[in-house]
Amino acid sequence: MSRYRGPRLRIVRRLGELPGLSRKTPRRAYPPGQHGQARKKRSEYAVRLEEKQKLRFNYGVSETQLLRYVRKARRAAGSTGQVLLQFLEMRLDNTVFRLGMAPTIPGARQLVNHGHVTVNGRVVDIASYQCRPGEVIGVRDSDRSRKLVEANLQFPGLAHLPSHLEFDKNKMIGKVNGVVEREWIALQVNELLVVEYYSRQA
Repeated sequence: MSRYRGPRLRIVRRLGELPGLSRKTPRRAYPPGQHGQARKKRSEYAVRLEEKQKLRFNYGVSETQLLRYVRKARRAAGSTGQVLLQFLEMRLDNTVFRLGMAPTIPGARQLVNHGHVTVNGRVVDIASYQCRPGEVIGVRDSDRSRKLVEANLQFPGLAHLPSHLEFDKNKMIGKVNGVVEREWIALQVNELLVVEYYSRQA
């Protein structure tokens, strides 16, 4: 199945706050559907599945992509869960979102896909591009690109810039100074449960 394109608030009601997916807050506090208000005991599998779905919908990746990230995180040194979160956070679309250049991750993905974003002065239109420390994220030198980002900067998705990024609003240039630290990840998620969910598949 490809990326989710349905109602975003429905997902937020089911999984809780997803800062990358939507800035809106649902009026109803219970999950959607006929049995949304019924309190039912969730199995261990359901709890793990929910944590995995949070990652999928917040970062806008497909099931295949997420499984690929988990396998890659397993091969890397360090805690698999934290490495997995770092891979997702260091994607170009998420970095553009965290810099405040787009209100949501889907909005940032659109900016990237339409060629409005540059990395080290060159246009990069691949949303899954992994940003590395030392790279400079900028806006394409065109009126249309600059106006789009200027409008987005008036209402950034998240209030605080993570410690691994810096951004010059006047020049509209951001810099990646390092790899994101766990406490700066805005999503409330238990990454260990995600790793456990995939332990039988990957």
